[in-house]
Amino acid sequence: MKANSFKTLSIRKEDVQKKWLLVDASEQNLGRMCSKVAKILRGKHKASFTPHIDCGDNVVIINASKINLTGKKWTDKEYISYTGYPGGQRVKTAQQIFDKNPSILIEKAIKGMLPKNKLGAAIFRNLRVYNDDLHNQEAQNPEMIDVKDL
Repeated sequence: MKANSFKTLSIRKEDVQKKWLLVDASEQNLGRMCSKVAKILRGKHKASFTPHIDCGDNVVIINASKINLTGKKWTDKEYISYTGYPGGQRVKTAQQIFDKNPSILIEKAIKGMLPKNKLGAAIFRNLRVYNDDLHNQEAQNPEMIDVKDL
């Protein structure tokens, strides 16, 4: 019996082909959009995905102030933080965080979907979130994509 031998391709950090992508967050649901952006940041949409390498693309998200949350998540979804002191647990709703800075909602959602190690921190640095349609990455010529199609 003849056995086929297949090789698993594992790319090196130097061989990674990174692109700049632009995502418009206006009128999109927070979790659905962020899960697709996290997949792009991680590189899972590429055939050359390697789990231990930062092989994803750079993503610029614009119009974070026009993001949508369904149901009663604006008032019921809670973000818990701890100051480190006794009795220092703080709870904020999604509406309170949105009023302070809308991009924090998107950043927290995407960061929670990435690995919790040094690789996840390196991947998270490939994300830029802006509250309106003006961004500082014009020089990189980001390619506009529609995450609804992914």
